[in-house]
Amino acid sequence: MTFIKTTEQSSKYEHLEKMSVQELLTNINQEDKTVPLAVEKALPQIETLVIQIVAKMKQGGRLFYIGAGTSGRLGVVDASECPPTFGVPFDMVVGIIAGGDTAIRRAVENAEDNATQAWKDLEEYHINENDVVVGIAASGTTPYVIGGLQTCNENNIITGSISCNAASPLSQTAQFPIDVVVGPEFVTGSSRMKAGTAQKLVLNMISTATMIQLGKVKGNKMVDMQLSNSKLVDRGTKMIMGEIPVSYEEAAKLLETHGSVRKAVDSYNNKQ
Repeated sequence: MTFIKTTEQSSKYEHLEKMSVQELLTNINQEDKTVPLAVEKALPQIETLVIQIVAKMKQGGRLFYIGAGTSGRLGVVDASECPPTFGVPFDMVVGIIAGGDTAIRRAVENAEDNATQAWKDLEEYHINENDVVVGIAASGTTPYVIGGLQTCNENNIITGSISCNAASPLSQTAQFPIDVVVGPEFVTGSSRMKAGTAQKLVLNMISTATMIQLGKVKGNKMVDMQLSNSKLVDRGTKMIMGEIPVSYEEAAKLLETHGSVRKAVDSYNNKQ
């Protein structure tokens, strides 16, 4: 398959500055509707990668995301949401962005062009064969990400990728590539739009499916979530009430004592 950078092809919409607010929003929304369909076409690729991730994590391995710019930020977001949502350690899913944490809020000049830096960043976490590294790049051409995966491959580390261009250099580098081809952006070349949305949807699928497979969800509930605010404490209390025959006050006391929904329910059941 020939590599065509469709994410940077010219938008079919012209003279955007002449559109009304309503026209802008309607047209952006029309483009956004195509993203889930593009993700659907990539489901077999996503499944294959998730199976690999689950197998490694069951052996004590970790999941790493590497990326630059919007792609890197999305990886950081997904990784940072795993501990509070699923109660896993902060180093179980790790997001690394080119240029370091500074680049989360402000672009770091030329960071994505350094083909050797990603491996150096991964080495700080003592990357090893038990881990999986997923490179994220809308264009599929980012040197930081491609270089990182190449070195991972050389060190027998499983690699995956998320790109929005078919047959990209990144997809050809990763052992388990995911191609979500969303086509030209509403604003030509602005891959934070459809491409960013597609990447976020895929990341949601990867982390959520993985954590469910690892037993971090019971029924459809986040029984291991961190109780970091009053809203989550209330939610956890009600989860307990849904699992065992106790009042709100009793459930709240169990939750306070045991620190998680799962532990509270297990403790109660073990005493019956």
